[in-house]
Amino acid sequence: MAKTSSSPLNLLLLLSPLSFLLSMAQSPIPAHYDGFLYGAVSPWEASVLVEAFMDPMCPDSRDAWPSLKQAFQHYSPLVSLIVHPFPLPYHDNSYLTCRALHIANMLNISTTFPLLEFFFDHQKKWSNSATQYMSKQSIINDITKHVSLVIGNSSISAFQSGFADSHTDKAARVSFRYGCSRGVAGTPYFFVNGFLLPGGGSALDYKQWRKIIDPLLTRAEGQIESTII
Repeated sequence: MAKTSSSPLNLLLLLSPLSFLLSMAQSPIPAHYDGFLYGAVSPWEASVLVEAFMDPMCPDSRDAWPSLKQAFQHYSPLVSLIVHPFPLPYHDNSYLTCRALHIANMLNISTTFPLLEFFFDHQKKWSNSATQYMSKQSIINDITKHVSLVIGNSSISAFQSGFADSHTDKAARVSFRYGCSRGVAGTPYFFVNGFLLPGGGSALDYKQWRKIIDPLLTRAEGQIESTII
């Protein structure tokens, strides 16, 4: 058998995953669980917990949201939904928009999901090609100007100041690192009761959600009845 030589690149590829896991192990534990709770159903009270990792600048996340929201509204209060912002590196402004969601959530929790939907509806405005000649600060200013329609003019100053707040930067970084720790490699990624659904990176339609959730609720109901008996 021929002798194989190990190049520095091969060694780097071998050690990179290990280095990432070690850095995650050394990270401080966040004060709160990551993500934004959609609606008022506590994940510890509902029978089924759905977690969605989404990028505000990702077309597949945008396409996945309406059917997921429809399924949640159909099943509520038996299903709870947590959305985790996960900025993909190949969408230039994903991190800024994910950070904007954290800012909005800190200022007024009721504006978080309207802002997410606003970004979904206006993805082209902050796409790679649309902002390739803009500075980071110019993009922040442009986002701030347009999101006044969602968060209100009275919150504009606080919203823009949020981009200079280290807490919002940390929150956005925690979201990204948490997604990585769960094995998220694209968006949308869905977990149901902690388990990853197959087909990560693709949208699910309403009928697919029904096929996934209906059996879980039937089994949960049967377990409750057997416990009572």
